[in-house]
Amino acid sequence: MVLIQGVKDLIKEKIRLSRIINTAKKNNLNGRPGQIELGASRQQLDKSEYKDIDTALVAETVTYPLDITKTRLQIVRHGPHGHTSKATGMLRVTYDIVKNEGAMSLWRGVAPAIYRHYVYTGIRMGAYEFMRAEWYNEEKEAQFPVWKSAICGLVSGAVAQFFASPTDLVKVQMQMEGLRKLANLPPRYTNTWDAFRSVYRSHGFFGLWMGWVPNCQRAALLNMADLATYDRAKHWLIQNAGMKDNLLTHGISSACSGLMAAIVSTPADVVKTRMMDQIRHLHDHDSSSGKPSKIHRGSIDCLMHIVRKEGFWALYRGFVPTYVRMAPWSLTFWISYEKIRWLTGAPSF
Repeated sequence: MVLIQGVKDLIKEKIRLSRIINTAKKNNLNGRPGQIELGASRQQLDKSEYKDIDTALVAETVTYPLDITKTRLQIVRHGPHGHTSKATGMLRVTYDIVKNEGAMSLWRGVAPAIYRHYVYTGIRMGAYEFMRAEWYNEEKEAQFPVWKSAICGLVSGAVAQFFASPTDLVKVQMQMEGLRKLANLPPRYTNTWDAFRSVYRSHGFFGLWMGWVPNCQRAALLNMADLATYDRAKHWLIQNAGMKDNLLTHGISSACSGLMAAIVSTPADVVKTRMMDQIRHLHDHDSSSGKPSKIHRGSIDCLMHIVRKEGFWALYRGFVPTYVRMAPWSLTFWISYEKIRWLTGAPSF
């Protein structure tokens, strides 16, 4: 039902954008797509500030099953010799979820994931473009320097994720509910808002930001790699490879940005997931007499514990579904984002 509602919201938003575009064409005086007169038409165009959120909604919904698969892989704790009682292949985990929990379980937690992007994507894209516009000296610089782009990506990603961190926490909790069902444990939450209320009652207001440090670290690294790589790759292809600002250029640039984002952010993503999954272990310990899993003092403690007990490459557990998801996510987002910017008269990214 959440997925269906998300699609309905997306359709409504696209209808709204279509009306803006039609108005733009009617008021077009210069014959250029998306060029709008000032006044009422300009006010309509201002509403297109949600274009980045729209494209994120499309990409997130389509690729979400890979996210839940990735999360399940990351919480599996291997012994020092690699022994584990659970199958950990991407396809095997996906098959087990569908077989034991139902196909729609692949979208469990998609609601807080969508809520997250209404906060995260809006802030990160707006902040990045604002910083780039303020910092870019067109007279002295042929193109925006990589180091400036990286800093803008780091800052905008960290700030955006800080505000969106509670939704990420709830998303991870919802994704873990299927494991409780398999263990014959009662469900903790009935829906997304019940999960928010439960975390708030159990851990207080600031408990909603549990794991925010590794979460922001991961978002900062991912955003740095994603935005800086796409920005640099796209303008390099246009200025040095003789390519045009078109679909092919956007596709190649997004492929590069998706790969770099996956490589840079996966270790921080594993630490973030382990930190946020501690709520489930604490809850289960309170409901039983068993000994709880190790509770980490912070992200560094968690990182060192994983490396010592499971080896360095455990930090890249879930890399395959991460990239398999991030590649089409990045492709869908950037192509849609550039197209909507063009249709609404905004300059190319």
